[in-house]
Amino acid sequence: MATLVVPAAVPSPAEDAEQLHKAFAGWGTNEHLIISILAHRTAAQRKAIRQAYQETYGEDLLKDLNAELSSDFQRIVFLWTLEPAERDAHLANEATKLLTSNNWIIMEIACTRSSHDLFAVRQAYHARYKKSLEEDVAYKTSGDIRKLLVPLVTAFRYEGEEVSMMLAKSEAKKLREKITDKAHADDDLIRILTTRSKAQLSATLNHYNNEFGNPINKDLKSDPNDEYLKLLRGAIKCLTAPEKYFEKTLRLAIKGLGTDEWALTRVVATRAEVDMERIKEYYYKRNSVRLDRAIAGDTSGDYEKMLLALIGHGSE
Repeated sequence: MATLVVPAAVPSPAEDAEQLHKAFAGWGTNEHLIISILAHRTAAQRKAIRQAYQETYGEDLLKDLNAELSSDFQRIVFLWTLEPAERDAHLANEATKLLTSNNWIIMEIACTRSSHDLFAVRQAYHARYKKSLEEDVAYKTSGDIRKLLVPLVTAFRYEGEEVSMMLAKSEAKKLREKITDKAHADDDLIRILTTRSKAQLSATLNHYNNEFGNPINKDLKSDPNDEYLKLLRGAIKCLTAPEKYFEKTLRLAIKGLGTDEWALTRVVATRAEVDMERIKEYYYKRNSVRLDRAIAGDTSGDYEKMLLALIGHGSE
């Protein structure tokens, strides 16, 4: 499901570090060389390159990349070079800042990462910012949104495929009762969404659809402009059909007069090693346009080349 293309014969981390150091030498920066290396290395390989670079040159590769590069190309290379948990911690911290505050990014990270990955994000956040992720989320949010987001970021769900159909039926009924009563932030509703395994949730929501005739997200559109309800629907989509969530995020980032480069960069950087192939398939199915063509038509230069390389269509 990943789109990352790694060559059969990968140079050693020390060799890659040497080539990257050469890319920074002289008056100009060799962006082509940077893309040819970093866009074709796994997370473990990128980590080893950073270590080799530090040991050999006494410098932080991330700092040198940020100093040498600029604009959207700088951001995609920076995010991509971070370890996945570091990257998510960085994105989550940005999402709690005043000017870049974004509850959707917090929800996205909490709902689309595995329990072990989310735990690693919380550890990375603690190490990097000397406070807990849940502490910042609780401080920066309020009301129903806080009530939903805090348990989402602290969740540690069962990851197996075993489900209880009896539980699915009873909890589908409970969800229906709460939604009918417009108790959208009820403790039981939030408990079900923030504690049950993704397999169990899928069984519950499938039963909800079959029993009551509507997908749950359709019944949660009683007020389409309510921010909490929009976030709740997004969480359900992330938990049960992440490829649909990310397809929509990419579609909204690309369509229209301007491009939302932050959203485009985030999705490509976080999903290229996870499920970008599935997202691409759904994007084509939904839009009748290949994702690489959509990106090429909306971006340019080294930023475009890096994005295309990460989704498996670059010529690098």
